[in-house]
Amino acid sequence: MVPMVTTESGLQYKDIKVGRGPSPPVGFQVAANYVAMVPSGQIFDSSLEKGRPYIFRVGADQVVKGLDEGILSMKVGGLRRLYVPGSLAFPKGLTSAPGRPRVAPNSPVVFDVSLEFIPGLESDDE
Repeated sequence: MVPMVTTESGLQYKDIKVGRGPSPPVGFQVAANYVAMVPSGQIFDSSLEKGRPYIFRVGADQVVKGLDEGILSMKVGGLRRLYVPGSLAFPKGLTSAPGRPRVAPNSPVVFDVSLEFIPGLESDDE
């Protein structure tokens, strides 16, 4: 049974698989795959459908706060489920693609996120 971790911000997460690689340094780009769901489990966004990882800079407010915080303590190769409270997700709500559930303002969301690699971070010096 994997314990649920709750951080000071209210973010909760559960490691489905702990990675063996490095954790991303703040300010570095990461390549991650994610499936984003409303609490009912309906998917409102997914990088998997786009066929390539989503690349963003961690700790730079380029993604919702809960995803930013949750990925910083992951290791490459890991898979984590993030339970993101509304204040760390979309305080103003989110209009999704056609046919997708919209995210209500301050609604909690769930992200299944896998940290694929960290471009620019050498992995051969383990």
